[in-house]
Amino acid sequence: MLIIGEKINASIEAVGKAILDRNVEFITELAKAQEAAGADFIDVNAGGEVSQGKESIKWLVETIQSVTKKPLSIDSDNPEVIKAGIEVYGERDLIVNSVSAEPERLYTVGPLAAERKAKVIALAMGAEGIPDNVEQRLEDCETIMDALTGMGIKEEQVYFDPLVMPVSVGPRNGIVTLQTIEEIKARFPNSKTVVGLSNISFGLPDRRLLNHSFLMLAFQAGLDAAIMDPLDRKLMSAVKTAMLFFQQGKVSSVLYPDSL
Repeated sequence: MLIIGEKINASIEAVGKAILDRNVEFITELAKAQEAAGADFIDVNAGGEVSQGKESIKWLVETIQSVTKKPLSIDSDNPEVIKAGIEVYGERDLIVNSVSAEPERLYTVGPLAAERKAKVIALAMGAEGIPDNVEQRLEDCETIMDALTGMGIKEEQVYFDPLVMPVSVGPRNGIVTLQTIEEIKARFPNSKTVVGLSNISFGLPDRRLLNHSFLMLAFQAGLDAAIMDPLDRKLMSAVKTAMLFFQQGKVSSVLYPDSL
């Protein structure tokens, strides 16, 4: 399974401050720590409004590339910020994070990924937000896949994010995500799946245990990658355990019956 380190994100208070202060030591040490812990990619999210975000993402990408050969996931809600990050990125493998079925986003970020021949994270949602059911999420995935393959992106370059919503706000959120992973793998067998793991436990106690448990179920459902904390040693051990015991098959419906 592909591990995408989540720690360099401006939404984390200490990281946001380090970005604003251009604290090279803080950012480089965080990048090196994630590499040492086993991250395959390092996610980079600069936050901020567009002009600030463009300058910050350039600084982050250049700073991180100076201390690690690990490839990056350039992550932003704004296509201009993603483009700015790509402009200073080297020739390494790249993840573009992310597109959705919203046309404005799909047809601005998609071509950036296509031109760079990058992997691309595709959110299973459209302009109306995150659907509360598997069927609509799959429809959004169909829209995205049709558009991306039309741009020359191969199916295996697409990492669908079924969108993990906290179980604290809806007890079926985990089940819907697991079912969506299964259906994506069935409908697009050459594509990949990825989740932002820590979202599942937001607002709840003992978050690490919940994250570990959900990871096991998601892996068995067909999960290929996770944006997660590689510095959590127990979580990384759980990944290795999952890779040892699970094949990328389907989870029996008894794990999440419709009656739940």
